[in-house]
Amino acid sequence: MPSVCKGKRGPRTDNRLFLDAVVWMTRAGGRWKNLPERFGKVETVKRRYYDWMARGVLSDILAVLAAEADLEWVCVDATVVRAHQQAAGARLGKRGADAQGLGRSRGGLSTKIQLACDALGNPVRVLAGPGQQGEVLRAAELIEGLACSHVIADRAYDAEQFHDTVLDAGAQPVIPSRPKRRRPHTYDRHLYKKRNLIERCFAKLKQFRRLATRYDKLLVNFVGFLTLAATLI
Repeated sequence: MPSVCKGKRGPRTDNRLFLDAVVWMTRAGGRWKNLPERFGKVETVKRRYYDWMARGVLSDILAVLAAEADLEWVCVDATVVRAHQQAAGARLGKRGADAQGLGRSRGGLSTKIQLACDALGNPVRVLAGPGQQGEVLRAAELIEGLACSHVIADRAYDAEQFHDTVLDAGAQPVIPSRPKRRRPHTYDRHLYKKRNLIERCFAKLKQFRRLATRYDKLLVNFVGFLTLAATLI
């Protein structure tokens, strides 16, 4: 984490106090203006959080923890969270309507969280995108650089391209085939039972109210809270 040193306008906010403030925001799901006074000035905390997002500090922290993960196998999966109406309204970027990771469906706006966890059920990588986005489209990003022996996933990841990606990475895919596949792939049924680890991981993440429902307009801010929660569990 960035060191706590004296700045031009006096001592900077203590890292522990700042992290406690962001953890409170993640758990409570409240607005910045509702941040309790014991955490310091709201504008100071908010400005520092945005600065950490721009510098990728929380992502670096998760990467350091993931370096010590138990990679005997890796589970990948995705879940959809509803987006509050206040999450809409951000300016469209160069990437178009999906730039802020908001998808439209009959139920309204939604965001899809994609996750990879290790053999102990601890998150090692998190992604977020539009709710209607297919899981397998970004599956390669979840396992890129992870030296695991097996990759466990459900039928949504049953695609030849992803199978080849897993094999090229030196791992074995543990993915059941779709019912209509002409040539089903074989997989370890016993090891597949370990997929419950990632479902339990999602259950822990959704204990944080800011992740159970998305309130942030910008995807980078939502991913920041998601990454922080992943480091905590």
